Amino acid sequence: MTDDLLLKVTGLNVVFDGHKILEDISFDVKKDDTLAIIGPNGAGKTVLFKCILGLLPYKGKVIWASGATIGYVPQKLYVDKDVPLTVDEFLSFKEKDHLKVEEALIKVGFGSDNLHSIHRGSRLLGTKLGVLSGGELQRVLIAFAILGRPNVLLFDEPTSGVDISAEETVYSLISKLKEEEDLTIIFISHELEVVYKYAANVLCLNKEKVCFGPPRSAIDKTSLNRLYGDEVNFFKHHEHQHNG
Repeated sequence: MTDDLLLKVTGLNVVFDGHKILEDISFDVKKDDTLAIIGPNGAGKTVLFKCILGLLPYKGKVIWASGATIGYVPQKLYVDKDVPLTVDEFLSFKEKDHLKVEEALIKVGFGSDNLHSIHRGSRLLGTKLGVLSGGELQRVLIAFAILGRPNVLLFDEPTSGVDISAEETVYSLISKLKEEEDLTIIFISHELEVVYKYAANVLCLNKEKVCFGPPRSAIDKTSLNRLYGDEVNFFKHHEHQHNG
């Protein structure tokens, strides 16, 4: 691998119960890159994430640069409102130092006035995960991911479960963290506008690699048809329906 590469994936194949989930996927991610992965439901996007995280078996090669440390934000985390797990307890699974926890929460946009007097308990830190709004929970998950100062963050649909008004805020936060923390970002998205605005490169995936490169040159009518078929127009004008 060259010095500027963070991740190199070559000939990745995944088969479950005789069904091909991913076939011959190859791509590179450079340090400080922002890569978006797009494709229809069932295209293998989350499976690809789990493979590069080492969570699923595959054939092929996944090579991370020496020194790569990874933070991961899952698509959804369902927490029942009655589960007695607070924000503070959740984050302490990864980091026992309260000052570092506070620093991470401030970085993801929680005001410092919410976080003072940690040892006496604060509104946020003492709140149960299950009663947070979608946007608040997403920011807590991002805070969890950046604890330990990783140099690459993986986001599986960052705005899933977040109301429409909070979507732009989440992507703005990711962009801000990338600059401030010198991060490489890889994210899965269904929204072309977001891909054009935030991604340096895009991987178009539909069980195989359909396109790869800068979004405005890689994404064209042909690649969209190979990805979405008759749903192209729906995709281009898609508005998410979120549940708060």
